Amino acid sequence: MTADYDTLAKTIAALTEGETDEVALMATVACEVHHSDDRFDWTGFYRVTEPEVLKIGPYQGGHGCLVIPFERGVCGAAARTGQIQLVPDVDAFPGHIACASSTRSELVLPVRDANGDVIAVFDIDSDQPDAFTEDDVVALGSILAGVFAR
Repeated sequence: MTADYDTLAKTIAALTEGETDEVALMATVACEVHHSDDRFDWTGFYRVTEPEVLKIGPYQGGHGCLVIPFERGVCGAAARTGQIQLVPDVDAFPGHIACASSTRSELVLPVRDANGDVIAVFDIDSDQPDAFTEDDVVALGSILAGVFAR
């Protein structure tokens, strides 16, 4: 099963309409995205909880890392630079943090609030190599902006 992003975006918009609590929003997005595509092995948020520090937020899948400094890993790179990280082979990413040994590829998108500040990163891991495409980047970026930057 591959994500039907049009349907997913409409579903998430309907479920999150009027909600302002970031954790509730993150929990809903993580659940809906995780169950939308067989490629998604771990799906969740790491929240910016203090300067240069990410802490685990709502997620679906096995255990995640509890704390990730901005200077480490794929999630840290996304938070530090504010840039999407599309990693076809995590073993080739310098400083990759192996929260799960099954992860082969990863997509991490910065999550911005209405002011444009990075408040979290949205992390999707796959047990398949090179699992993510530019279509995933565009669609998920649009969904995240619609939920968190409004």
